[in-house]
Amino acid sequence: MSWQTILAIGSGGFIGAVLRSYVNGLISNKLPHDLPFGTLGVNLFGSFIMGILIAYFMYTTLFPLHVKSFLTTGILGGFTTYSTFAIESFLLLESGSIGLALLNISLSAIGAVFMAGSGFYLAKYLIKPSLS
Repeated sequence: MSWQTILAIGSGGFIGAVLRSYVNGLISNKLPHDLPFGTLGVNLFGSFIMGILIAYFMYTTLFPLHVKSFLTTGILGGFTTYSTFAIESFLLLESGSIGLALLNISLSAIGAVFMAGSGFYLAKYLIKPSLS
């Protein structure tokens, strides 16, 4: 791995982590609830953007590897919060909120895959016609 890619991932991770904290706080303040909507929102949005980027990168060659790594592994890797999701789900289970824990796990897992696919197909739909 080149030094440019390492630097890109590290700086992207910094940006993503700061964005995660900010967006998570915004959502949590707007939707206070026992279900961690901030983490859920960040993970779903990050999955959607990942789908868009991967589709875009598959159909274009405009960006070098270190830029792709900056956006995906760096920013989105720092932005999405699956370790936070895991501990929040565990703590819901631990507190006896089994229904909320299962809802959180289901919405996060199924929702993230759905959003990644939605982003992918949206970007593919928008990019493909321009390539013809």
